Order: sequence, then structure tokens, then C-alpha cells
Amino acid sequence: MYAIVEIAGQQFKVERGNKVYVHRLEANEGAKIEFDNVLLLDNGGKISVGTPTVDGAKVAATVISHLKGDKVIIFKKKRRKGYQKWNNHRQCLTQILIQGVLAKGDKLESELTAERKVRVQGLKAKIAEPILEVEEVVIEDPIKKAAPKKAAPKKAAAKKTTKKKED
Repeated sequence: MYAIVEIAGQQFKVERGNKVYVHRLEANEGAKIEFDNVLLLDNGGKISVGTPTVDGAKVAATVISHLKGDKVIIFKKKRRKGYQKWNNHRQCLTQILIQGVLAKGDKLESELTAERKVRVQGLKAKIAEPILEVEEVVIEDPIKKAAPKKAAPKKAAAKKTTKKKED
């Protein structure tokens, strides 16, 4: 199931699990948001085209992070006129994770079923248990054992200077 949805003035083809970079949204990181401006919806081969939007369709997403895009260089020049203009721009973006594409009357299913939740809670309990016995493991490097010891480098001897005694 996929949809073409308009987000912040741009159109995106989205499916469940996609990560999409959109223009900066006014939502906090981790916030769950819904977009109801769905232009086309494909539900297992059954395509619904909106006039202008599909009635009751939504796209559920979660805000992952806010970031800046790559630097774009703007350089203008008019030859033989001595005119040069240099500028840069970095677009502010928001990365979102699509949780699901919902047709009219659909509800977003939980990521974890009840059985998975129990497993996760059991794993968390096992991780929280303290470790009672710790064995110290010493690993010797066979290369270092077999290599002969090198003699320490000799220091250069200080030069002896003798002064002649004047009579």
C-alpha cells in the first residue's frame, strides 16, 4: 500500500517504513503527526484518485530529527562588467518516518503485538539482573611471545673536549 501525499508544499510517494526528508515542520522530535492531504492511494492494486484529495485517507508519521541539507553555492557573474556575487544556502529539513498509510476507516496498528511486548519486557528484566560472577580472561598474543626482544638503542656518547693549558 502506498500513497502520494502533499507535505509542506511538496508531493511524496510514501509507504510504511519509508524515511522522508521534508521542508522543516513545526513539530518536536518524536512527535506523531498525520497528513490528510492524500492525492492518490493504492490499496493492494485498487487505486483511488482524489478530486483534489482522497476522502478520509491519512498518512501517519513520526518526526525523527531536524537538520540542515547540503550547502548549495550560488554564484552570479556578468562578464566584462566586474560584477561577481557569491552566496550560499542550506535548506532546513525534517526527517520523518512513515508509520502507515490509512484508508478511510482504517486505524494504525501497533508496531508490537501483545506477544512481542511480553518478550521485550522479559528481555528487559533479564538485562536488569546483576552479573554475579565475572571471570578474568587473559589473552596472550602469540606474535609477541615468539618475537625476540630487541636491544635498546644505544645513546650517542657525549663528545669529550680537551682544553690546552696555557703556560
